Amino acid sequence: MRQHAAYAGCFVFDLDAYLARIGADDEQGLATIHRAHATSIPFENLDPLRGVAPALHSEALERKLVAGRRGGYCFEHNLLLAEALGAVGATVDPMLARVRWHAPAGTVRALNHLVLRVSLGGEESHADVGFGAGGLLEPIPFGPGGPYEQAGWRFRVVSEQGVLVLQTETDGDWEDIYAFVPEPAPRIDIEVNNWYTATNPDSAFVSGLIVARLDGDGTRTVLSDFGELALIVTTPGSKRVTPVDREQIPRLLSEQFDLPGFALNGAGRLVLEHERQHA
Repeated sequence: MRQHAAYAGCFVFDLDAYLARIGADDEQGLATIHRAHATSIPFENLDPLRGVAPALHSEALERKLVAGRRGGYCFEHNLLLAEALGAVGATVDPMLARVRWHAPAGTVRALNHLVLRVSLGGEESHADVGFGAGGLLEPIPFGPGGPYEQAGWRFRVVSEQGVLVLQTETDGDWEDIYAFVPEPAPRIDIEVNNWYTATNPDSAFVSGLIVARLDGDGTRTVLSDFGELALIVTTPGSKRVTPVDREQIPRLLSEQFDLPGFALNGAGRLVLEHERQHA
Protein backbone atom coordinates (compact mmCIF):
# COMPACT_ATOMS: atom_id res chain seq x y z
CA MET A 1 0.00 0.00 0.00
CA ARG A 2 1.52 3.31 -1.06
CA GLN A 3 1.04 6.14 1.38
CA HIS A 4 1.69 9.85 1.53
CA ALA A 5 2.12 12.09 4.56
CA ALA A 6 -0.99 14.26 4.87
CA TYR A 7 -1.43 17.97 5.55
CA ALA A 8 -1.48 17.81 9.34
CA GLY A 9 -0.96 15.38 12.17
CA CYS A 10 0.15 11.77 11.75
CA PHE A 11 -2.49 10.66 9.23
CA VAL A 12 -1.06 9.02 6.12
CA PHE A 13 -2.98 9.38 2.84
CA ASP A 14 -3.68 6.06 1.10
CA LEU A 15 -2.89 6.80 -2.53
CA ASP A 16 -3.68 3.27 -3.72
CA ALA A 17 -7.16 3.38 -2.18
CA TYR A 18 -7.84 6.72 -3.87
CA LEU A 19 -6.67 5.45 -7.27
CA ALA A 20 -8.80 2.31 -6.87
CA ARG A 21 -11.80 4.50 -6.03
CA ILE A 22 -11.47 6.39 -9.33
CA GLY A 23 -10.22 3.48 -11.43
CA ALA A 24 -6.86 4.97 -12.37
CA ASP A 25 -3.18 4.65 -11.54
CA ASP A 26 -0.49 7.25 -11.01
CA GLU A 27 1.41 6.27 -14.15
CA GLN A 28 -1.44 7.51 -16.36
CA GLY A 29 -0.71 11.18 -15.69
CA LEU A 30 -2.51 14.28 -14.51
CA ALA A 31 -5.17 14.42 -17.24
CA THR A 32 -6.24 10.80 -16.73
CA ILE A 33 -6.37 11.10 -12.94
CA HIS A 34 -8.38 14.34 -13.23
CA ARG A 35 -10.86 12.80 -15.68
CA ALA A 36 -11.18 9.62 -13.63
CA HIS A 37 -11.92 11.60 -10.47
CA ALA A 38 -14.40 13.91 -12.20
CA THR A 39 -16.36 10.97 -13.64
CA SER A 40 -16.19 8.65 -10.61
CA ILE A 41 -16.99 10.71 -7.53
CA PRO A 42 -20.31 12.60 -7.60
CA PHE A 43 -20.80 16.21 -6.62
CA GLU A 44 -23.27 16.49 -3.73
CA ASN A 45 -24.25 18.81 -0.91
CA LEU A 46 -26.12 16.24 1.17
CA ASP A 47 -24.18 17.00 4.35
CA PRO A 48 -24.80 20.78 4.41
CA LEU A 49 -28.42 20.09 3.46
CA ARG A 50 -28.67 17.87 6.55
CA GLY A 51 -27.05 20.49 8.76
CA VAL A 52 -23.59 18.90 8.79
CA ALA A 53 -20.55 21.00 7.86
CA PRO A 54 -18.03 18.89 5.90
CA ALA A 55 -14.63 18.48 7.53
CA LEU A 56 -11.69 19.25 5.25
CA HIS A 57 -8.78 17.55 6.97
CA SER A 58 -7.19 14.75 4.99
CA GLU A 59 -8.45 11.86 7.11
CA ALA A 60 -12.07 13.07 6.84
CA LEU A 61 -11.83 13.46 3.07
CA GLU A 62 -10.44 9.97 2.61
CA ARG A 63 -12.97 8.46 5.02
CA LYS A 64 -15.95 10.08 3.30
CA LEU A 65 -15.12 10.23 -0.42
CA VAL A 66 -12.82 7.21 -0.73
CA ALA A 67 -13.63 4.60 1.92
CA GLY A 68 -17.23 5.77 2.35
CA ARG A 69 -17.82 6.11 -1.41
CA ARG A 70 -19.69 9.37 -0.90
CA GLY A 71 -19.39 12.52 -2.95
CA GLY A 72 -18.87 16.07 -1.82
CA TYR A 73 -18.69 19.65 -2.98
CA CYS A 74 -15.82 21.73 -4.32
CA PHE A 75 -13.73 22.12 -1.16
CA GLU A 76 -13.81 18.37 -0.55
CA HIS A 77 -13.25 17.28 -4.14
CA ASN A 78 -10.36 19.58 -4.91
CA LEU A 79 -8.56 19.15 -1.59
CA LEU A 80 -8.78 15.37 -2.07
CA LEU A 81 -7.38 15.74 -5.59
CA ALA A 82 -4.64 18.02 -4.25
CA GLU A 83 -3.70 15.34 -1.71
CA ALA A 84 -3.44 12.70 -4.44
CA LEU A 85 -1.48 14.90 -6.82
CA GLY A 86 0.91 15.83 -4.05
CA ALA A 87 1.47 12.13 -3.51
CA VAL A 88 2.54 11.68 -7.15
CA GLY A 89 5.00 14.56 -7.03
CA ALA A 90 2.99 17.62 -8.04
CA THR A 91 3.05 21.01 -6.36
CA VAL A 92 -0.53 22.13 -5.81
CA ASP A 93 -1.76 25.63 -4.93
CA PRO A 94 -5.45 25.95 -3.94
CA MET A 95 -7.14 29.23 -4.89
CA LEU A 96 -10.52 30.61 -3.82
CA ALA A 97 -12.99 31.67 -6.50
CA ARG A 98 -16.30 33.50 -6.81
CA VAL A 99 -18.95 31.65 -8.82
CA ARG A 100 -20.56 33.77 -11.53
CA TRP A 101 -22.54 31.07 -13.31
CA HIS A 102 -26.12 32.27 -13.87
CA ALA A 103 -25.52 35.27 -11.59
CA PRO A 104 -27.16 38.61 -12.48
CA ALA A 105 -24.70 41.18 -13.82
CA GLY A 106 -22.87 42.99 -11.03
CA THR A 107 -23.56 40.31 -8.42
CA VAL A 108 -20.64 39.64 -6.08
CA ARG A 109 -20.89 36.21 -4.53
CA ALA A 110 -18.88 34.76 -1.67
CA LEU A 111 -15.56 32.98 -2.20
CA ASN A 112 -17.30 29.61 -2.07
CA HIS A 113 -15.42 27.74 -4.77
CA LEU A 114 -11.94 26.23 -4.86
CA VAL A 115 -9.69 25.73 -7.88
CA LEU A 116 -6.19 24.27 -8.14
CA ARG A 117 -2.96 25.34 -9.83
CA VAL A 118 -0.93 22.21 -10.42
CA SER A 119 2.77 22.28 -11.22
CA LEU A 120 4.02 18.98 -12.60
CA GLY A 121 6.72 18.12 -15.13
CA GLY A 122 7.58 21.76 -15.74
CA GLU A 123 4.01 22.70 -16.68
CA GLU A 124 1.30 24.59 -14.80
CA SER A 125 -2.29 23.40 -15.11
CA HIS A 126 -5.71 24.65 -14.03
CA ALA A 127 -7.43 21.70 -12.34
CA ASP A 128 -10.95 21.56 -10.92
CA VAL A 129 -13.01 18.42 -10.25
CA GLY A 130 -15.41 20.24 -7.92
CA PHE A 131 -17.79 22.27 -10.05
CA GLY A 132 -20.52 19.70 -10.30
CA ALA A 133 -21.79 18.81 -13.74
CA GLY A 134 -20.74 22.07 -15.37
CA GLY A 135 -17.01 21.89 -14.91
CA LEU A 136 -13.88 20.54 -16.50
CA LEU A 137 -13.32 16.92 -17.46
CA GLU A 138 -9.58 17.42 -17.75
CA PRO A 139 -7.14 20.11 -16.62
CA ILE A 140 -6.30 22.98 -18.95
CA PRO A 141 -3.17 25.15 -19.16
CA PHE A 142 -3.06 27.65 -16.31
CA GLY A 143 -3.74 31.26 -17.23
CA PRO A 144 -5.53 32.99 -20.11
CA GLY A 145 -6.06 30.78 -23.14
CA GLY A 146 -8.36 28.56 -25.12
CA PRO A 147 -10.83 27.67 -26.28
CA TYR A 148 -10.47 24.09 -25.13
CA GLU A 149 -12.99 21.45 -26.18
CA GLN A 150 -13.79 18.57 -23.84
CA ALA A 151 -16.39 15.99 -24.90
CA GLY A 152 -18.25 18.63 -26.88
CA TRP A 153 -18.15 21.34 -24.20
CA ARG A 154 -15.96 24.41 -24.79
CA PHE A 155 -14.03 26.38 -22.18
CA ARG A 156 -11.63 29.29 -22.13
CA VAL A 157 -9.90 31.49 -19.55
CA VAL A 158 -9.78 35.27 -19.89
CA SER A 159 -7.98 37.89 -17.82
CA GLU A 160 -10.01 40.66 -16.24
CA GLN A 161 -8.10 43.31 -14.27
CA GLY A 162 -5.84 40.81 -12.54
CA VAL A 163 -8.55 38.20 -12.14
CA LEU A 164 -8.78 34.97 -14.16
CA VAL A 165 -12.24 34.01 -15.38
CA LEU A 166 -13.19 30.51 -16.52
CA GLN A 167 -15.89 30.69 -19.18
CA THR A 168 -17.96 28.17 -21.10
CA GLU A 169 -19.65 28.55 -24.46
CA THR A 170 -23.45 28.40 -24.35
CA ASP A 171 -25.51 28.81 -27.52
CA GLY A 172 -22.65 30.62 -29.22
CA ASP A 173 -21.99 33.03 -26.34
CA TRP A 174 -19.31 32.87 -23.66
CA GLU A 175 -20.67 32.73 -20.11
CA ASP A 176 -18.62 33.22 -16.94
CA ILE A 177 -18.37 30.18 -14.66
CA TYR A 178 -16.16 31.60 -11.91
CA ALA A 179 -13.44 34.18 -11.30
CA PHE A 180 -10.38 33.98 -9.08
CA VAL A 181 -7.24 35.87 -8.17
CA PRO A 182 -4.29 33.62 -9.13
CA GLU A 183 -2.79 33.57 -5.65
CA PRO A 184 -2.64 30.59 -3.26
CA ALA A 185 -5.24 30.72 -0.49
CA PRO A 186 -4.11 30.18 3.11
CA ARG A 187 -5.65 27.10 4.68
CA ILE A 188 -7.49 29.18 7.29
CA ASP A 189 -9.26 31.14 4.52
CA ILE A 190 -10.38 27.89 2.90
CA GLU A 191 -11.72 26.65 6.24
CA VAL A 192 -13.60 29.89 6.89
CA ASN A 193 -15.22 29.91 3.47
CA ASN A 194 -16.11 26.24 3.76
CA TRP A 195 -17.83 26.95 7.08
CA TYR A 196 -19.76 29.86 5.58
CA THR A 197 -20.83 27.80 2.57
CA ALA A 198 -21.95 24.85 4.70
CA THR A 199 -23.72 26.68 7.54
CA ASN A 200 -24.98 30.11 6.48
CA PRO A 201 -28.78 30.00 6.06
CA ASP A 202 -28.45 32.11 2.90
CA SER A 203 -26.07 29.61 1.28
CA ALA A 204 -27.59 27.70 -1.62
CA PHE A 205 -25.84 24.57 -0.34
CA VAL A 206 -27.76 24.79 2.93
CA SER A 207 -31.19 25.57 1.50
CA GLY A 208 -31.25 23.58 -1.75
CA LEU A 209 -30.43 20.12 -3.10
CA ILE A 210 -27.74 19.72 -5.76
CA VAL A 211 -26.29 16.36 -6.80
CA ALA A 212 -24.43 15.92 -10.07
CA ARG A 213 -22.65 13.31 -12.15
CA LEU A 214 -20.34 13.93 -15.07
CA ASP A 215 -19.82 11.12 -17.59
CA GLY A 216 -16.83 10.68 -19.85
CA ASP A 217 -18.91 11.25 -22.98
CA GLY A 218 -19.86 14.73 -21.76
CA THR A 219 -23.30 13.86 -20.38
CA ARG A 220 -24.20 15.87 -17.28
CA THR A 221 -26.84 14.50 -14.90
CA VAL A 222 -28.16 16.74 -12.12
CA LEU A 223 -30.77 16.28 -9.40
CA SER A 224 -31.69 19.69 -8.03
CA ASP A 225 -34.49 21.69 -6.47
CA PHE A 226 -33.09 25.06 -7.50
CA GLY A 227 -36.42 25.99 -9.08
CA GLU A 228 -38.55 22.89 -9.48
CA LEU A 229 -37.31 19.56 -8.18
CA ALA A 230 -36.09 17.78 -11.30
CA LEU A 231 -33.63 15.36 -12.82
CA ILE A 232 -31.78 17.22 -15.59
CA VAL A 233 -29.72 15.41 -18.21
CA THR A 234 -27.67 17.66 -20.51
CA THR A 235 -25.37 16.97 -23.44
CA PRO A 236 -23.68 19.54 -25.70
CA GLY A 237 -26.69 19.32 -28.00
CA SER A 238 -29.67 18.51 -25.80
CA LYS A 239 -31.33 19.00 -22.44
CA ARG A 240 -33.99 16.81 -20.83
CA VAL A 241 -35.77 17.94 -17.66
CA THR A 242 -37.86 15.38 -15.75
CA PRO A 243 -39.89 16.70 -12.78
CA VAL A 244 -39.42 14.60 -9.65
CA ASP A 245 -41.57 13.99 -6.58
CA ARG A 246 -39.74 14.47 -3.31
CA GLU A 247 -40.41 10.87 -2.30
CA GLN A 248 -38.27 9.76 -5.26
CA ILE A 249 -35.10 11.44 -4.01
CA PRO A 250 -33.61 8.50 -2.03
CA ARG A 251 -34.15 6.11 -4.95
CA LEU A 252 -32.65 8.52 -7.46
CA LEU A 253 -29.64 9.16 -5.24
CA SER A 254 -28.97 5.44 -5.21
CA GLU A 255 -29.77 4.60 -8.82
CA GLN A 256 -28.47 7.66 -10.64
CA PHE A 257 -25.55 8.74 -8.44
CA ASP A 258 -24.51 5.59 -6.54
CA LEU A 259 -25.36 7.25 -3.22
CA PRO A 260 -27.40 4.70 -1.27
CA GLY A 261 -28.34 4.94 2.39
CA PHE A 262 -30.47 8.08 2.39
CA ALA A 263 -34.13 8.46 3.35
CA LEU A 264 -36.75 11.10 4.10
CA ASN A 265 -37.91 11.55 7.67
CA GLY A 266 -41.47 12.28 8.75
CA ALA A 267 -40.99 15.97 8.00
CA GLY A 268 -39.76 15.24 4.48
CA ARG A 269 -36.14 16.16 5.28
CA LEU A 270 -33.26 14.15 3.88
CA VAL A 271 -31.50 12.02 6.50
CA LEU A 272 -29.25 9.00 6.63
CA GLU A 273 -31.27 5.79 6.70
CA HIS A 274 -30.05 4.84 10.17
CA GLU A 275 -31.03 8.28 11.47
CA ARG A 276 -34.61 7.73 10.36
CA GLN A 277 -34.68 4.29 11.95
CA HIS A 278 -33.55 5.68 15.31
CA ALA A 279 -35.54 8.92 15.21
